[in-house]
Amino acid sequence: MPPKRKGGGVGGGGGKTKSFNKSKKASIDEDPFFKSQKKRKTVNDENIESSSDEEDEPVNGEGEGEGEGEEVVEDLETADEKLNRIAKEHVEKVRKLLRKQKEEENEGRSDDDDDDNADVKEGEMDSLVAKFLMKEQMEDSGRATKVIASRIQKPESADEFRVLVKHRQPVTAIALSNDDMKGFSASKDGTILHWDVDSGKGGKYLWPSDEVLKSHGVKDPQGKARKHSKQVLGLAVSPDGRYLASGGLDRHVHLWDTRTGEHIQAFPGHRGPVSCLTFRQGSSELFSGSFDRSIKIWNIEDRSYITTLFGHQSEVLSIDTLRKERLLSVGRDRTMQLFKVPEESRLVFRSRASSLECCSLINNDEYLSGSDDGSIELWGAQKKKPVYTVKNAHALLTAENNNQQIPNAHLENGDDHGPANLNSSSVYSWVSSVAVCRGSDLAASGAGNGCVRLWAIKNETKSLQPLYDLPLVGFVNSLAFAKSGEFLVAGVGQEPRLGRWGRVPEARNGVAIQRLKLS
Repeated sequence: MPPKRKGGGVGGGGGKTKSFNKSKKASIDEDPFFKSQKKRKTVNDENIESSSDEEDEPVNGEGEGEGEGEEVVEDLETADEKLNRIAKEHVEKVRKLLRKQKEEENEGRSDDDDDDNADVKEGEMDSLVAKFLMKEQMEDSGRATKVIASRIQKPESADEFRVLVKHRQPVTAIALSNDDMKGFSASKDGTILHWDVDSGKGGKYLWPSDEVLKSHGVKDPQGKARKHSKQVLGLAVSPDGRYLASGGLDRHVHLWDTRTGEHIQAFPGHRGPVSCLTFRQGSSELFSGSFDRSIKIWNIEDRSYITTLFGHQSEVLSIDTLRKERLLSVGRDRTMQLFKVPEESRLVFRSRASSLECCSLINNDEYLSGSDDGSIELWGAQKKKPVYTVKNAHALLTAENNNQQIPNAHLENGDDHGPANLNSSSVYSWVSSVAVCRGSDLAASGAGNGCVRLWAIKNETKSLQPLYDLPLVGFVNSLAFAKSGEFLVAGVGQEPRLGRWGRVPEARNGVAIQRLKLS
């Protein structure tokens, strides 16, 4: 029987799915309770379950002829049991980390002192773990903010953006793994690369044949299209780092195995290009935004569709989410919307710009957006209008007065008034990407004016303060911070992410990294 889903209908409520065992026939003979010897051998990493016959096959030849020494796990783990197991693993990981830090601190002490205080250290460990987890939870939920912006030192000329990975076509999306060790990037020619953050070395994800794609769930092209376009517009990495989701012009959401680089599933359903993707932190829920004005929710654990969120009156361009079951989205209908999935409600925020191009959650109650009029807006949950707006955030300046401060709040991009050296070309001044260092007061924005700007988010005054400009030639189509704030990754192209209405020939298509020094 297929898995039961909550809110499975279009526009249905609820963003959760219950995990059920899948079986071909609901008979007593196949019930694991009566047939206890029918157990599936699994490798240490859990595999996504599916109703297809292929899932019972071993992965990469593992499990055949060498299963005697492997752990045998009954296929009966409930959702609560799984959460409990993951929580215990996380606590043990934190305990090892804190113990290692303590050992490094006590390296200079004598063995006698270590023996005398061994019990004390062991007794203190539980309280240290509890404090660490409490701080981590408060930062994730947005109730505690890491102070990073004031600690960033002024970048020197030698510390400019360095090209880490090269692409043939403009980069449209980048994503970092949860541990900030691996990165992923995609471009307009459909190329998806994975790379190491330190060295830049990696590999390429190969698209399977059309026959394999159809077996994985891909539907035939609709409309005038005769074949599927491989152009990718969005990427997202699962919180556990095992799966990569991609979406683009073929109207499908594709799921990849990051361990093998193989394509494992395709989710049809969108009637327009898939423009953006994001995973909810600490869960298996995947959100996909599309030009069809809808946002769909998927569960990658059982590879199922959950529900669809409606509200936008035009294309959805960017989405973001944190740990809470809330989703932030922006689109070309001049609105930013906050969907409260369990409550089946939404908040609508309206902007003066003709299109909001990008968005990012600061915490559960504060949001950041960039628009096509060159403005960056800071929003709060209590007001439907921006609490602070930075206009001309990425206006062009001539080389003579490149350090001149851009006037704020009285010069709109596109106006012909003001200094002669101010080029307000909307194509190159569109704020195409914004990013926030999770749980901190540091943000960044990118456009096509030749630099990435760092911003300090002032909680006391509810404002944005410019920090530094980081030179980078080309359209900055995607940005991602390391969780520690120690580096910033940018996806750069000669053209904008969603079109060809501008071009910077001297730009280098690829991924660039900027190291940030903290005091």
